[in-house]
Amino acid sequence: MSSFPYLSVLTVAPLVGALVVAFLPRSRPELAKWLTLAWSLGILALTVALWVAFEAGGERLQLRESYPWIPGWGANFTFAVDGIALVMLMLIAVLVPIVILAAWHEADVSGRSVPVYFALLLALESTMIGVFAAADVFLFYVFFEVMLVPMYFLIGSYGGGQRQYAAVKFFLYSLVGGLFMLAAVVGLWVAGGHTFDWAALTQIDMSTGTERWLFLGFFLAFAIKAPFFPFHTWLPDAGGSAPVGAGALLVGILDKVGTFGILRYCLPIFPDASRYFAPLALVLGVIGIIYAALLAVGQNDLKRLVSYTSIAHFGFIGVGIFAFTTQAGTGAVLYMVNHGLATGLLFLVVGMLVARRGSALISDFGGAGKYVPVLAGVLFFAGLASLAMPGTAPFVSEFLVLIGTFTVNKPIAIIATLGIVLAAAYVLWMVQRTMQGTPNPALAEVEGMRRDITLREKVVVAPLIAMIIVFGFYPKPITDVINPAVQATMQDVGATDPAPTAITEAAK
Repeated sequence: MSSFPYLSVLTVAPLVGALVVAFLPRSRPELAKWLTLAWSLGILALTVALWVAFEAGGERLQLRESYPWIPGWGANFTFAVDGIALVMLMLIAVLVPIVILAAWHEADVSGRSVPVYFALLLALESTMIGVFAAADVFLFYVFFEVMLVPMYFLIGSYGGGQRQYAAVKFFLYSLVGGLFMLAAVVGLWVAGGHTFDWAALTQIDMSTGTERWLFLGFFLAFAIKAPFFPFHTWLPDAGGSAPVGAGALLVGILDKVGTFGILRYCLPIFPDASRYFAPLALVLGVIGIIYAALLAVGQNDLKRLVSYTSIAHFGFIGVGIFAFTTQAGTGAVLYMVNHGLATGLLFLVVGMLVARRGSALISDFGGAGKYVPVLAGVLFFAGLASLAMPGTAPFVSEFLVLIGTFTVNKPIAIIATLGIVLAAAYVLWMVQRTMQGTPNPALAEVEGMRRDITLREKVVVAPLIAMIIVFGFYPKPITDVINPAVQATMQDVGATDPAPTAITEAAK
């Protein structure tokens, strides 16, 4: 096993880059952009080295680092990754350079500092890496809260529409969830013998009442962050008002912190409470799938529509987690990765269209495919991936979730399947209303609509399209890393996979 401190370097390096970029003169925007892009590519290279150093099928938590922090509290700078955290770190490393390229001119039109905008993206990357790499509960909580700061300023300073309202709502929702988690973290520290070490906390015994209350403190924070129904209302506002780069990271990565937290903290540390509250979580998951899909159908704002699709997809992830089967759990984690790729692509393409039209309203498009045929094709592909079309990566994860859930809870799986039908409705109707039909006469007068996809935009979408197709046919490189961590998590919660029906009948 490598002795190089990959995780601490990965966490600190983007923050150092953010400081360097932030102090560049405002008169040097191009230097800020190129330096940020180069820095993010360096982080990607280091993350690839981390992937190579990780031993799939080895110890559960690997590449562990621990440095003293607050000895009196038993808090340390402890980093370690399992397969679930590793794939999320790779998703961050891949998406951030793509987002930087996509947002190349975004800050130029805001009238605000371009170096600060790109510095905030790097700072956000640092906090996102930290939250997935932390193996100390208090350290995780710190990153969980600090992560709000760069996103708040990205939305509030560089967004559009009701950006101040959206930024404050995002911050307050997350802050309230964080306060619930802080109370639970303190309670866990007391119950766990004054330690925040994740490995030690998974071994402690708690009374039933204590475990359930602490579980709720963590779960509420994660449910708000994800977001799960009925804690979802901040995402459409934040996604609709965020600049495209920040919005893509919001729906592609930030909301995964909630589902990751459930898998890393709720299930292993509070196994009995997880089983007790699982029926409620499953019900909330299927309600979120249907409710958010219905709301997406009625949206006239492209960015809000994409945000509602994310809420529906997180319902599937929640169902996969609380079905407590290895198949569904693997599907849920794979869904987290594939959702980041597919919805990230959809959000970025929507951003390209909004930049051209000067509006996010679906009613302001209509027949736009005549003017931007290639971009219309990419939007159609991104929509098909978002609705989990066979041959795209999200299909694999959605199929695993539904099959794994059906073996233990047929009604939940059947109701969740209705979300697939609704997904086809809101995606195809969105494409039809924006790209197909009689062209809107106003489009002929919009200068931006005379320009189809550019070389820079091709570089942005090409790797995402390639990964969505490759992992749609060959997800094994990801599932090989995910499976051992999911199996260990299911063992923590005391879940066993049901035997296939044919084998069971034969045994009788």
